[in-house]
Amino acid sequence: MKVAAVLVTYNRKELLVDALTALRAQTRPADTVIVVDNASTDGTADLVRERFAEVELLQRTRNLGGAGGFAAGIARALEGGAGLIWLMDDDTVPQPPALAALLTALLTTRESTAAVLVASRVVWTDGRDHPMNTPRTLRAVPGLPADCARIRSASFVSVLIDSAAVRERGLPIADYFLWNDDFEFTTRLLRGRLGLLCRSSVVVHRTATFGSADVDPGPRFFYEVRNKVWLFTRSPGLAPVERLLYAGSTVRRWIRTFARSADRATLRRELRRGLIAGVRTRPRPTDDVLGPGR
Repeated sequence: MKVAAVLVTYNRKELLVDALTALRAQTRPADTVIVVDNASTDGTADLVRERFAEVELLQRTRNLGGAGGFAAGIARALEGGAGLIWLMDDDTVPQPPALAALLTALLTTRESTAAVLVASRVVWTDGRDHPMNTPRTLRAVPGLPADCARIRSASFVSVLIDSAAVRERGLPIADYFLWNDDFEFTTRLLRGRLGLLCRSSVVVHRTATFGSADVDPGPRFFYEVRNKVWLFTRSPGLAPVERLLYAGSTVRRWIRTFARSADRATLRRELRRGLIAGVRTRPRPTDDVLGPGR
């Protein structure tokens, strides 16, 4: 199958260079690499054109966030006829065998359980498993490769998805902008389907610090709250029992976030704003958010 790699970037050209260089070094390179530039102002587009001429650059005129960027990139990959789409952030450095391992896991399961999504093992710069991108594993099913575990969701840091599943169940919801877009998208793809974590596919997530993204998030907490309300009330990704379980887990995590925060006034304000927006509004259609030509 034709594999398209999709990276979303915004004003982080130094990190993007390392990510694209690592894609060139894959033992099984992607057939197409698509970079979605979310209206960067640091010369990202010029750098890609000059140093990575093989890359298809999708330059946006406004910042659509990670959600809109991945939606636009996936749409372009589908238009280009990709059978599989490899998603990753611009601060992700895949090790040389990363894509080959994902493909091996996916194609192996095609003979029996037919996985539609395979995620990489994500580590931090010192080799520890990154808590931001380590999915919860589920009870195993027969016939899985030895280095794989069953998962219910995955992050956009490094995940290989089947285009047919996207065509059937839709793009990421661009209006999420940031936070929970990958969770909503992958749970929607995986409801009633098989998703895998492939431990032999390793990528380095070069975040500034080691830890979870919800540690003292400040004004961004608005997106966490609004998007979680949207997800639990409007997304078909979760079954009713799952909604209750994940909602309980979310409330516990919010309590920990408040307890650790040095700016609880901001969190209280954004919690209120997010709850109101989540209840009173609904996500706009992704095509409307992306605009003409997507």
